[in-house]
Amino acid sequence: MPKAKLHAATVGGSADDIEAAFYEALQGGDIDKLMACWADEDEIVCVHPGGPRLVGAAAIRTAFDAMFANGSIRAWPERVRKVDSLASAVHNVLERIEVMTPEGPHEAWVIATNVYHKTAQGWRLVAHHASPGTPHEVQEGSEAPQMLH
Repeated sequence: MPKAKLHAATVGGSADDIEAAFYEALQGGDIDKLMACWADEDEIVCVHPGGPRLVGAAAIRTAFDAMFANGSIRAWPERVRKVDSLASAVHNVLERIEVMTPEGPHEAWVIATNVYHKTAQGWRLVAHHASPGTPHEVQEGSEAPQMLH
């Protein structure tokens, strides 16, 4: 069994555990640990802010490899909203991202949705969809919109 798969099996028994391992892998720039969080399915999907839809482990790994070439990704999930069931979990998070600029560290925000399924290997990530955010997203809107689209 590959080392990455072995590590993921020891992560824990919940979607929360996989989410924690995913963000820990981002912060550590650890591609094997990050990919071990993903389900072993052909149709897993990842969308980075402003990027294309990446389908499958190879495309997702290539994208994260390219991102890690510039160093780890300093991202922390905050304001997590969860919808959980017996075999799936959807977590919507505000990701606080620390970006290094010529003026020093700068904080940015990303809105992300992480979808987890309970698989034969335990809970695994099947979709990560992230969109650019602004500091205004920190101020959550909770009122129902006047018009639905």
